[in-house]
Amino acid sequence: MEVSIIKIGNSKGLRLPKTILDRYKITDKVELILEKGHIILRPIAEPRKGWDTAFQRMHENGDDQLLINDVFEEENFEEWE
Repeated sequence: MEVSIIKIGNSKGLRLPKTILDRYKITDKVELILEKGHIILRPIAEPRKGWDTAFQRMHENGDDQLLINDVFEEENFEEWE
């Protein structure tokens, strides 16, 4: 695919088609890799993005309870002394 270099203020940039942005889930940032004469653009994955908000909602709804019993609940720690 051929894309044009465009002027952006005093800099230049690439304009990527919406289909490419959607297909590779590119939103705000990409990683730029220079490798053996090639320029590689890779989407930056943010797998935990939004977790803080989700955890806050879970806490507010009372959904942040343990799913399994505490593994040390019945442990006798006096044996370890």
